Amino acid sequence: MLAPLIKKLERRFAISKADRAALESLEVIVAPIRARNSFILEGDAPDHTHLIHSGFACRYKALADGTRLILSFLIPGDFCDLNAHLLGSVDYSVRTLSDCTIIQIPRGELNSTLLSHPILDRGFRWMSLLDESILREWLISTKCRSAEKQVGHLFCELLMRLQAVGLSQEESYDLPLTQADIGDATGLSTVHVNRMLQRLRGEKLVEFRDKHVNILNLKALTAFSGFNPRYLHLSSELTGT
Repeated sequence: MLAPLIKKLERRFAISKADRAALESLEVIVAPIRARNSFILEGDAPDHTHLIHSGFACRYKALADGTRLILSFLIPGDFCDLNAHLLGSVDYSVRTLSDCTIIQIPRGELNSTLLSHPILDRGFRWMSLLDESILREWLISTKCRSAEKQVGHLFCELLMRLQAVGLSQEESYDLPLTQADIGDATGLSTVHVNRMLQRLRGEKLVEFRDKHVNILNLKALTAFSGFNPRYLHLSSELTGT
């Protein structure tokens, strides 16, 4: 059940058989959740850590005017609330965007495992820092990139992240998002998102249709959107220290 998480960790760390066995021996709860359901709400203080096993979800903030701002997209191998307990409660909500399988891991058991497996502890801290790095890049996008470049940049990012956990087919992947979801992540209206998608398709860079992304020219899309994967820290160079 933890295969996407282990695959993600192995992109950066030399995970030993003992480390893998420790993760696989965790007492977990497997919870299927249907699409478009919020399973963590702002102010909650969960006693379990939630991990995406399958499907897409997002962290978001519900705003006073009834709108929402998506803070991050969550894919298999991503934790929803890894260190939220240190704050006492979560200051965001988490919602499924497709049918998902969520793995709940008791925090006490997870903490004990990390204490006895320092490489796993480093790996989990790396994942928290990765979340922060992605959020910083999103902030740069909203402030410094044009609308079509924001959307193109997001498609490049998701390709790299899905490749890291084995969920892309070369330069295409399933993406169960609506245009409204993309708008809530980029700060663009649905109408504006639609125009940007048409423009990217017209320039033969990327096609988003029937919840599937097909990148037509990755090199050109990368250059066009100013995408540099360095902030994803997915180097294949392994470390065991």
